[in-house]
Amino acid sequence: MDVDIGNALALVASPGVSRGSLERLDEQVADAHERIEDGMADGEHGYEALNLPQRTDPDEIRMAVEPVADAEALITVGIGGSALGAATITEALDSDTETVYLDNVDPAWVSNRLEALPLEETAINVVSRSGTTAETLANFLVVREAFEDAGVDWTERTIVTTGDSGPLRDLSDRHDLPSLKVPDGVPGRFSALSAVGMVAAAVCGHDLDALLEGAAAEAETLSGSLFDCPAYAYGATSYALDARGAGMNAMVPYAESLETYSEWFAQLWAESLGKDDLGQTPLRALGVTDQHSQLQLYRAGPRDKVVTFVTPREADDRAIPDTEVDDLAYLGDATLGELLDAEFEATEASLAAAGRPNVRIELERVDEYELGGLLYGMEAACVLAGELYGVNTFEQPAVEWAKKATRGLLGGGEFEEADAVAEKTELRVER
Repeated sequence: MDVDIGNALALVASPGVSRGSLERLDEQVADAHERIEDGMADGEHGYEALNLPQRTDPDEIRMAVEPVADAEALITVGIGGSALGAATITEALDSDTETVYLDNVDPAWVSNRLEALPLEETAINVVSRSGTTAETLANFLVVREAFEDAGVDWTERTIVTTGDSGPLRDLSDRHDLPSLKVPDGVPGRFSALSAVGMVAAAVCGHDLDALLEGAAAEAETLSGSLFDCPAYAYGATSYALDARGAGMNAMVPYAESLETYSEWFAQLWAESLGKDDLGQTPLRALGVTDQHSQLQLYRAGPRDKVVTFVTPREADDRAIPDTEVDDLAYLGDATLGELLDAEFEATEASLAAAGRPNVRIELERVDEYELGGLLYGMEAACVLAGELYGVNTFEQPAVEWAKKATRGLLGGGEFEEADAVAEKTELRVER
């Protein structure tokens, strides 16, 4: 992962960061890096995530998925960090295995996906640290019922990834299901490089060793200076731009296969940094698609955004056929890849010409090694940004509040948060 922050400098953009400001900020980065190193060495909650490339055992994951290695389809039942990391990996990489992620409880949506699958050839991957996540357990019960109705023994098709105790751990022990452990000290949104994110990759036949090697290579770049570390350059620049008014961060990959990565980044950035009235709001977009729907705002709207581009240097290509239409004849000498690159460079330049800050993240290609590096690099960037903001990057109290309210509404206990639902202020406009 390489990072180019040139178009975020004050001599190009407004808001922008001067080189002098970055050099002064680098002193804070050095202090933050020391804190991060100490947290990693001590295995502290959250910081332990940055140790995953060395501590995740790919052989253990491969052994657990062996009973369903021939699956034609895979249903991953999880939500948030229990699904987005896995989805980012499998949807970025080619596989013959169909993947479905049940990370919502919309009944029609869930039913449609189950009805479209060959359940007798489908594996189930259920992921929840606590084993009590309402959405995950509800969907798992629905999936189990669908398998039973189809006459398929779900116990022969299920892998469980959970904590040391809880309903899923009990279920796994009772039915002798293949199971893996959610790593201690690693919040869900930071768990893509553990069994949480890599079981799906293993079922789909992806190279787990390369994923971890790419992440480990990125870990080697962590240092006390943002000028020597791509991840820290991104985290520090994003923080500095936010302080200068760029409170929104639009993540725009120029590779269709990385669209889900934008969703993963959105959770990572929002849930980690959105505390104490601080933090950037992540936006999700896809180049070239969204330059035709959102670029107008980014280039001419409020100066409250930084645009982050992610682009691979190498990719498969396809020639554009010749045409007899004179106005389109120039396309016959090009390829789709060349057109995509030209679209990206033109969009990047258009933002710079309008004085709008943007950052370029480059990968060699979209493969396991580079993807591992990207995921690790953005996690490290987020941890650094959290240190600079002075927030607890690894907690999510606002999310926990809503979970308690939901459970109370469903009769899962007495929670004062549920009482607030009845106190909603209304101003209805009805037809």
